[in-house]
Amino acid sequence: MNSTTVKTAAGYMAGLLFGLGLGISGMTDPARVLGFLDIAGHWDPTLVFVLGSAVGTTFVGYRLVFARGTPLFSHNFQLPTKQELDAKLLGGAALFGIGWGLSGYCPGPAIASMGGGLSQPLLALLVAMVTGWLIADRLNASS
Repeated sequence: MNSTTVKTAAGYMAGLLFGLGLGISGMTDPARVLGFLDIAGHWDPTLVFVLGSAVGTTFVGYRLVFARGTPLFSHNFQLPTKQELDAKLLGGAALFGIGWGLSGYCPGPAIASMGGGLSQPLLALLVAMVTGWLIADRLNASS
């Protein structure tokens, strides 16, 4: 097996693990996210535990991976170098948060939800996400 095949297989396995985690935790249900945002009504704290588990796993995982010195399937780590907060980052984060709050879906759970059958609202969300990516690519290419 060549390195590209191994990297692709590892990516699929990571995606499968992520999707299973979302499904088992119930985070593919937009009502959970909307319930978390409903602090004045029937607040659902489930998302706090999922996010806390993700932060804890990432904290430990990064230390274990970086202790190796090099990644398993590459010659070096590919880490972002940009460290400043600018209007593009803050604006994109705000748009992401607004979309997540209005729909109850972010990209990971939206794609994982496709395993349970594609409904009309989910299809509209995916079309909107792809449209947003295309618009962002054009804006980035022109600047």
